[in-house]
Amino acid sequence: MRAFATPPQNLEVGLRAAFAVAVPLLVLYAVGRLDLTAYATFGAFTALYGRNEPYRVRARTLTVAALALLASIAAGVGLAVAGEPLLLTALALVVVVGGGTLFVTVFQIVPPQSLFFVFALLVCAAVPTPASDALPRIGLAAATAVFAWLLTMSGWAIRRLPGLPQRVLVRTGLVNELRRRPGLDLAAVRDPRVWLTVVQNVVGVLLAGAIALAFGFGHAYWAIVSVVAVIPPARAAHSISRSLHRIIGTVVGVGVTALILVWSPPAAVVIGVIVVCQFFTEILVGRHYGAALVFITPLALSVSHLASPTPLGVLVVDRVLETVLGSAIGIVLVLLARGIERARGITA
Repeated sequence: MRAFATPPQNLEVGLRAAFAVAVPLLVLYAVGRLDLTAYATFGAFTALYGRNEPYRVRARTLTVAALALLASIAAGVGLAVAGEPLLLTALALVVVVGGGTLFVTVFQIVPPQSLFFVFALLVCAAVPTPASDALPRIGLAAATAVFAWLLTMSGWAIRRLPGLPQRVLVRTGLVNELRRRPGLDLAAVRDPRVWLTVVQNVVGVLLAGAIALAFGFGHAYWAIVSVVAVIPPARAAHSISRSLHRIIGTVVGVGVTALILVWSPPAAVVIGVIVVCQFFTEILVGRHYGAALVFITPLALSVSHLASPTPLGVLVVDRVLETVLGSAIGIVLVLLARGIERARGITA
């Protein structure tokens, strides 16, 4: 019995997250529309939420997370139709990163950052989109979000099938114990630590985006996403070591991506990479965010590669340079936040 004392963590949620992205991508592959990969993948990110929660609570978490993702996707598509005007994009970014930080804190959502909302907004904004294609692309994202919602809630029925040895399934990690019970934390909107994190993110993404554009980087949104990845969640310790873990995880992820894509694998293989990375992202994201970034980075780059193929050298160089830029800005903001917390006595 001791062999099952420590079950594999999040195996159930990892499998459902992988399945949530695999099905829509394989459908797109079958119909020859991998240019729509980004919208399907971002909708499928709904399955990354609601981990280990009782199903009544999970339904709420999944619903609000899906709506936030779809709002980010729709805003990105709208910006793409408008030609991605700089000022409007910056305004949308401020709303998504600031509002997303408050959103995940109030609803106590894991992952506890606005990373996926920001990523969805900026990638969708960067894909040229005719006005006639806007609603179908948003509709595709909504359809995959609904599929991911249903898949993530399917355990409610599975757990009630007669004859299933629930205790054995829990011990092996195939079924999780539903211990996490997040509530609504409305007091977060009055917490100075939360607003400090909001300000960090807003200042960081605007600064990273401005510098990336000034230097002519090809994918400015990667610098922005790197800032969000490095800055700790609201009320978390502003630890430099944790930020360094996130930087190392991202850089290692870039190296892994280069090894995967250097031989120009067929689309089916890239889809397999996305599915595997989605699985391990969900396994790790709640335990060690730096380790999760080893898989989040290839996931993000593979999605970009399928949706809009870019020469590998450009892809990797841009990603490394912008990761360094965004991470450096994030580290500076972490140091400033530590100083502000100490000076104002708002440390947890």
